[in-house]
Amino acid sequence: MGEFSGFTQPGLTFLQQLSQNNNKEWFEEHRDIYQQQLLKPVRNLVTDLSQDMQVIDDLFELRPAIGKTISRMHRDTRFSRDKSIYRSNIWITFKRSRKNWTDAPTYFFEFGQDWWRYGLGYYSASKTTMDLFRQQLLHDPSAFLTMAKCIEPNFTLEGESYKRPLIKDQCPELATWYNKKSFALISTHRDMDTIFSDRLTGILSKDFQRIAPLYHMLMKIEGMKRNQLTG
Repeated sequence: MGEFSGFTQPGLTFLQQLSQNNNKEWFEEHRDIYQQQLLKPVRNLVTDLSQDMQVIDDLFELRPAIGKTISRMHRDTRFSRDKSIYRSNIWITFKRSRKNWTDAPTYFFEFGQDWWRYGLGYYSASKTTMDLFRQQLLHDPSAFLTMAKCIEPNFTLEGESYKRPLIKDQCPELATWYNKKSFALISTHRDMDTIFSDRLTGILSKDFQRIAPLYHMLMKIEGMKRNQLTG
């Protein structure tokens, strides 16, 4: 049996109240709730997922620590109109360290007071990366579309697309991917009972492994890009 046994209603209530009392005094008065009802189970979740995530990529950062796999509560407000000090959501990520890759795809799980979601994000993909991605799509479209079925039925493909198709009259299934500026596979939920139990670990592990073929393709592209830059 794993260490993660689920989140709690007091933890989610903390996030709700934090959004209404977004100041240091309130946070410090309720820090124990954050530590015990949120941070502790988040760390346990990372620990329980680590073994399966290491199978996907043995270079993943797996330490259950803030700033490594766990998000910080403090927001960087320097370039934001929203000057709220604290976030009202928490996330974990599984990715390689920046010293190895700069815009590599990232597995994530995120939740707030009444929602949760998980998936594979490629938000910071550069134009060079996406151009290589498109080359791979054109190299063997049918093989890619067969592999891309791994996102069904739990994930949706999200992300900004070019306003005009890059290739005229392209197969709609392929064009959905080809015209993305960057993208993410996201599974969004409102059933909070699920994250109150240890079932969450199995759901994340199973779906993260299911979309691993796409992750490996994207990491291959990262390797191609790196070879271009160093060559």
